[in-house]
Amino acid sequence: MTVAGFNAVELVLLVPAVSAALLAILPGFRITAWLNTLAALLTLLAALSLFGAERPAPGNYLLVDDLNIVFIVLNTFVGFTAASFSASYIGHEIETGRLTPVYVRFYHAMYQLMMFGMNLALVSNNIGLMWVAIELATLTTVLMVGVYRTPEALEAAWKYFILGSVGIALALFGTILVYVVAQPVLGEGTAAMVWTNLIARAGEFDPALLNLAFVFLLLGYGTKVGLAPLHAWLPDAHAEGPTPISAVLSGLLLNVALYAVLRFKLLMAAHPEALAPGPLMVGMGLLSLVFAAFMLYRRRDIKRLFAYSSIEHMGIIVFAFGMGGTLANFAGLLHMVMHSLTKSAIFFSVGHVAQIKGTQKVAEIRGLTQSHPLLGWGLAIGVLAIAGLPPFGVFMSEFLVVTSTFARNPVLALVLVFGLLVAFGALLLRLTGFLFGEPTGELKPARASLLPLYAHMALVLIAGLYMPGPMVDWFRAVAKLLG
Repeated sequence: MTVAGFNAVELVLLVPAVSAALLAILPGFRITAWLNTLAALLTLLAALSLFGAERPAPGNYLLVDDLNIVFIVLNTFVGFTAASFSASYIGHEIETGRLTPVYVRFYHAMYQLMMFGMNLALVSNNIGLMWVAIELATLTTVLMVGVYRTPEALEAAWKYFILGSVGIALALFGTILVYVVAQPVLGEGTAAMVWTNLIARAGEFDPALLNLAFVFLLLGYGTKVGLAPLHAWLPDAHAEGPTPISAVLSGLLLNVALYAVLRFKLLMAAHPEALAPGPLMVGMGLLSLVFAAFMLYRRRDIKRLFAYSSIEHMGIIVFAFGMGGTLANFAGLLHMVMHSLTKSAIFFSVGHVAQIKGTQKVAEIRGLTQSHPLLGWGLAIGVLAIAGLPPFGVFMSEFLVVTSTFARNPVLALVLVFGLLVAFGALLLRLTGFLFGEPTGELKPARASLLPLYAHMALVLIAGLYMPGPMVDWFRAVAKLLG
């Protein structure tokens, strides 16, 4: 697709960038909420057109291939549905006085700037540009986490900023090391930072320095992924920021950092003497899964509860990619997509639950199926799906991860299943309290649209029942690419 001389890849970047500038100067909540949603829709349409359009040849800065197109389409789709949800959510926050029109204008501008940063990271063919883009997306989310300006929100934003800065500094050092190891082979300048060049000549790099670079990169970008023990920023950021940002953090930003890890994993795999990245990823993935599964039992805040669920599932995904092989990589890709759709849907419902109940405390949220049936059952569907029950797509992806692991390493499979069962018990325990019993708090009407919530869950259900042949072939091709 070409519009006004811009191809689809350029539109994926240009639409949110221009929209951010417009949203920063436009007054009024309704027009900015409408423009934010429209901009997200146009970006999604541009991303979808990449399937039918001829992909531009890789340049020094931009790249579209089978791997990143999965992330781009997922990123723009959830970005659009989260923007739709955000319109009604933020409207309620204005009415209750939690946000002023000035802060709302700032919020919408930062939303599009965040989408620009994430999209830029995903289409970058330059390791330096990708680092800058991820840092931009991080800084915008830091500002949005603190938008309420309460002491708790500001503390969460500073915590996110400090820990995120440590992570991004480690990633920067790893990026510099990759440039240093590539420079003798590819020469000085941009050529030594271009992905396609690095992959083509990876076998000529110094393996010892490449190994050191990957350790820093895994720790640095692993902080952004939310892997234990580098996860401390994530629960606070989810609990204190606006709920649409919680949905975007869990459903999108964690994936962008994971994408960076996968790119560098491919670079390591292209060198026959380099360190195998799989065991490191398997170890951090399992640690995150088991740790987060136990922490689910101790959460008293509903948004913190699902923040730890995100840590758990990112652990599963990293574990799957660490195991490697076509089946495990396929399962990791599928689980990433299913988690993004399901967890963002859960946060859509949680945001409205917190508004109608006037609290985020788990103990004070009861009887949703009686007071707000559509919202309560929507939350139930999301929690049952993320817990891994059939026939949802999360069950299918977890089943593939477990079976592929059992075939290769039964001991690791037992640890994996143990973590899944612990998390399953915690989520079902909390869900019964949310849904049943005497309704608590004021019985305010749920005025928000539940369409984004049910649209996501419909896709997750369909994926669990049937995946079209072209989609299976596409995922299989990407899984083979990942090695």
